[in-house]
Order: sequence, then structure tokens, then C-alpha cells
Amino acid sequence: MKKKPLKNFSFYAIIDYKTLKGRNILKTANRLILGGADIIQLRFKNTALSKVIQDALRISRLAKKHNTIFIINNRLDIALLSRADGVHLGQEDVPVRLARRMLGKDKIIGVSCHSLSQLLKAQNEKADYLSVGPIFSTPTKPQYKPVGLGLLKKAKKKIKIPYLAIGGINLSNLEEVLNAGAKGVAVVRAACCAGDIPGTIKKFKRIMPNPPTADGLSSLKTISLA
Repeated sequence: MKKKPLKNFSFYAIIDYKTLKGRNILKTANRLILGGADIIQLRFKNTALSKVIQDALRISRLAKKHNTIFIINNRLDIALLSRADGVHLGQEDVPVRLARRMLGKDKIIGVSCHSLSQLLKAQNEKADYLSVGPIFSTPTKPQYKPVGLGLLKKAKKKIKIPYLAIGGINLSNLEEVLNAGAKGVAVVRAACCAGDIPGTIKKFKRIMPNPPTADGLSSLKTISLA
């Protein structure tokens, strides 16, 4: 299967079992997709593997039906089993080069980065996209100190591949993040825990640059993503 192009990369939603606290995973994924999330990721630390695989298979089918990119956090094996579009790696996970050998050229590989040196390394290793953060303090990643808006400004000058801001981003601080250079954001609580998920995504996208065209496609290659 040919790698999906990263199009209209502005809104990246992360479905996290711990954050959802028992909410229905598939219903949440469906609302995110119907609301216009460009990419959805499944994050599942300390969750039974059998449930993760079952949910990943269902979300993968749903995402393919709506032409939404589906990413698995950390686990290359589950990405392959579920036929997800790719995997997102942390700094302590499998290196990009090894992941590429295992997954093949047609899978998307993203990398979490917390410093300019990490961003440059992942770019050199041919990651498909990067996340920069956490920009602000966030309970989903308490082990990391906020990197602030300064790292976004540095990334804007040095990083040529797609990247997005992550960590504590919501409608209240979105414009501040955009003004620092971000054109794509990844969110967990701000979308998945919203009372009206589709409505919340639409509010995000109204503020963000390069809104989707009528057919929902806005080529990432034509803009300088931050």
C-alpha cells in the first residue's frame, strides 16, 4: 500500500486511554474523524494488549473509510497488525532507521522531539514528521518540562520537514502557538474530552491558517509547516 501523503496537517488528535477514563474509544474516534481531524493517533500505555489490538483494528477500518490518517503510538507490531498508516516514536523508542527497515517505505513515521538537536537528528534520519513539545505544561506528559514557544521559533528556521506543536494546547492559547510559527497542532484533552468534539475541532480550524478546501485537501508540501 502506497504511503498516504500528509495533507491538511493542521489538526492531529491523540486518543489516549488514560485521558479518556473509560469513554468509548471507537465513538471518540468516529467523532474526531467526522469532526475533521486530519490525523488520529492511538496511545495506550498500561492497557491490555488484546483490547488495544481490537480497538486499533476497528479504528483503522474507520479511518480508511473516511481517508483519515491513523497512527499507532510506539508499537511497530500493532501498527502492522492493525494496518495503520504509520507509527509515532518517542526518544526512547526504536530508532527511525530501524523502524523504517521494519515497517517499509510506505508507512509514516513521526518522532516526538523536545530540543533542537532531537529535531535535527530525526530530520536527518528521514522521519516523515515531527512533534515539538510539550509547549506548555500538560498532565499527559508530566515527566517533561515545557519547552515553551522558543523551540517552535528555532524549528521554524531549521526544520524543513512537517512538524507540529504539542502539549497543553487549547483554544485559549492556540493563537499564541500559531504566532510562534506553528501551523499544525496535536491535542489530547482539548478535543477528546470536549463535550462537542466535532464542534471543538471546527473552532480550532477556524483559527488556524490554511483551512481545508472544499474537498478537504490542502497539500502540506506547499506550505512551510511549523
